[in-house]
Amino acid sequence: MTADPAPAQPDTLPRVSAASAADVVPSASRSRERALVRQMVVRRLLALDETGTLASVHVRIAAETAGVSVRTVWNWLAIARQSGRLEAAPSRGGFTVTDELWARLSAVGANVAALHRELTGQANSDPAREFAGPVPSLRTLHRAVRREQQAGRVLETARPGRGRVDPAVYDRALAELALPGTVGEAGQAAPPAAEPVLPDASDGSAAAAPPRAGVRLHVPGAHVVATHQLGEVTEAIAHTVATRGIACVYGDAGQGKTVAVHQALGLLPRRLPVRQAQVAVKPALPQLRAALLTAFGLPATALTNRTDAADRALIDAFRTPGVVLIDDVQRIAAPELDYLRLLADASTTQTSLVLCGAGAERTLARAPALASRVLTWQHVPRLEAAQIPTVLRLFHPLWHTTTDADLLHADETCARGNFRTWAKITSHAYAALDQRPGTGADGALLSRACSRLGPNP
Repeated sequence: MTADPAPAQPDTLPRVSAASAADVVPSASRSRERALVRQMVVRRLLALDETGTLASVHVRIAAETAGVSVRTVWNWLAIARQSGRLEAAPSRGGFTVTDELWARLSAVGANVAALHRELTGQANSDPAREFAGPVPSLRTLHRAVRREQQAGRVLETARPGRGRVDPAVYDRALAELALPGTVGEAGQAAPPAAEPVLPDASDGSAAAAPPRAGVRLHVPGAHVVATHQLGEVTEAIAHTVATRGIACVYGDAGQGKTVAVHQALGLLPRRLPVRQAQVAVKPALPQLRAALLTAFGLPATALTNRTDAADRALIDAFRTPGVVLIDDVQRIAAPELDYLRLLADASTTQTSLVLCGAGAERTLARAPALASRVLTWQHVPRLEAAQIPTVLRLFHPLWHTTTDADLLHADETCARGNFRTWAKITSHAYAALDQRPGTGADGALLSRACSRLGPNP
């Protein structure tokens, strides 16, 4: 599934290379991410405030989710109460700190002067440097960094402090914040909605960003779109994690399950570690045990064939509140799935399990003991026909000039609501337009892109 509102589309689609997209997309998308996370947490805090149930623990969890200080979230809430504004004030222009510079500032221990010396030396010795444009003065750089920190941006070397909270109170507050807001932006009752949070780096262009899960597709400029399907996965996982339970996210291949799960886990508070166990096809029990040990950072090589020691280490690791994600769970046979049940059944277990995969529900049906312990079953369906035009235009700007009729015809005859198929079509259409700049994405281009997907797209 995919994401943020795309920028306004010019009259003709510009010729953009993959290299230039890599320079532009990550910084702009991360800025949108921070703004959207702020809107999300403030909207939900206001909803709790209206019902009279807002407490300081809610604000603390919101600060951990957004990666800012508690005081910053209280300031956001005060601004929203006074002016009704959920987002930051518009920028007045001037020098801004990009994501690349912010990462370099973290690498030098938040020393602005050291970063300035590094930029100045690089500008003098290497004209083709990573940081383009004139180097700002030290005073300007200090002012820009201070402005970012006042807006709530946090350096990796300075995470917000966390006080001690009663676990029961914390879990209840986490579950309350995970619920959808009771009112929408227009003051009317609102259905569940997810927030777009991360850029899609599936084309491999965002080298500085965390690796994205899913199929690699060359679609520069694509975004993750907050469909209602993604929103339902987010709420289901948040509730499951708050109750220390087990969730199963299932659906056909290419529906966006993995992306939705990673978006949902990315919105959890930072105090809850998320670990992913990479399992092989039909793993034997020692292989599954090794995958779990590796996910927790334990010495898998030394413990894999020492059954008692490995089991004790995993049971001890599951004492810590957090999440273990197992994608492609359909690869695991029933006897090995029962091992997961034993770990989940331990009286000291505080870790939630998120099981995801195409046909995961059928796989778990062959392990009834584990299936009976699954708290949440979340199906990820195909895109509905009514969603197609809006979602695709948010997914990539090249569809802005395509008519609804052409998009719906391509979906009916080729994509059939499968988002991965639409990502492939977008990749082929992008490549064709890059070869012939100035043309539009019309029905003929769609037919040509669809023809490259084979007889069974």
